[in-house]
Amino acid sequence: MMTAHHELLGGKLHVYRRDRSRFWQCSAMFDGQNFRISTKEESLARAKDIAEDWYLGLKGKQRAGELRTGKSFKFAAEQFRKEYTALTAGERNAKYVEGHWLRLKVHLEPFFGEKMLSEITAGLVQEYRIHRGSSRVDMKTGQPKRPARSTMHQEIVLLRLVLKSAVRNGWLDHIPDLSAPYKSSGKISHRAWLSPEDYKRLYTATRARAADPPKQRWRWACEQLHDFVLFMVNTGLRPDEVWRLEFRDVEIVKDSGSKETILEISVRGKRGVGYCKSMPGAVLPFERLRDRPRQIEAKGRQLKAGSDDVSGEFRKPGPTDKLFPFKHRELWNSVLDELDLKFDREGNPRTAYSLRHTYISMRLMEGADIYQIAKNCRTSVEMIEKFYAAHIKHMIDASAVNVRRRGVGRSSSTGRSKFGQDLK
Repeated sequence: MMTAHHELLGGKLHVYRRDRSRFWQCSAMFDGQNFRISTKEESLARAKDIAEDWYLGLKGKQRAGELRTGKSFKFAAEQFRKEYTALTAGERNAKYVEGHWLRLKVHLEPFFGEKMLSEITAGLVQEYRIHRGSSRVDMKTGQPKRPARSTMHQEIVLLRLVLKSAVRNGWLDHIPDLSAPYKSSGKISHRAWLSPEDYKRLYTATRARAADPPKQRWRWACEQLHDFVLFMVNTGLRPDEVWRLEFRDVEIVKDSGSKETILEISVRGKRGVGYCKSMPGAVLPFERLRDRPRQIEAKGRQLKAGSDDVSGEFRKPGPTDKLFPFKHRELWNSVLDELDLKFDREGNPRTAYSLRHTYISMRLMEGADIYQIAKNCRTSVEMIEKFYAAHIKHMIDASAVNVRRRGVGRSSSTGRSKFGQDLK
């Protein structure tokens, strides 16, 4: 509370002192926004002089159009946090929401935080892109470490969400142009996947490692990786969906349509809860995962994959245990490097996601219905046609393309069509 309060310049300037403070403070209103500072003075007379000088300085900035008024980006981001948390409760995956808050804290707020919303223009957004592309340096090469295209896309999407919240609250008139200039044409490249021949090389190598690991303590990790490869290519799940899977989410059933034994999987991922029916080839890997003992504890702590520690408790996994508690990234990359499969011919890196792409591509090559594939993979037909079907030769029906009408445009003397094609 204020213990003393004085008005100056006809009530436009206020000088006051709060409880438990020995310094005088001052405040004034400009364009509907309250500005205030501490004079750092204990003497009232000197505090009034400082307050008047400060007020006249703000008045000059206002006339010159240099006074920063309105809400800051940091203020709008905090309001967005409240709205997004309340309105999407239970509708958005917790990891997805957590990713938003990390991007705000680490990237957006340090750059835009103190800027007024009216100062966030298309030019400033481009400066942010330049900043993100040059602020980090690769320690090995010394070159700027640019973020991935998807990373920048996620950050710009989040920036747009915050600005939309500001527009709804009346703090901003419109959202500036956030599109990327100098963007190349919308060339659609296929997703990195494994051809049937490359897939066979991969699972043959992982199977050999599982049977004879380089080090005995790596046996469990090598067996897990081999089953991960087979499970992914026979289910088409996203990696994040697989890493969330618990044994209670998977059921072995006899499919009434195909008369084959398959897995029915309750999937929890970025699209909420969905369902997947696997290929028969996923059953055996799942049974091995279910029956394989795992070391769950060592010396009172959670065991890490590849640990040398052989003490602790071993047991078969329970219903609430995850199928794949570890991601084994280093082992995965080592196998790909040994087989020279880390990159496809276009230079796209193969990741765990490539196994999902392999599933979709192989199903298309086998002639499966594209709508059923989309439904089983919890995606759209449009996405499959755009990123998969256009790059698979088996999707082109030569008999439908190479149609000829008999007796039309044919020269009896030359035996050639009017298009110059040899008809003999």
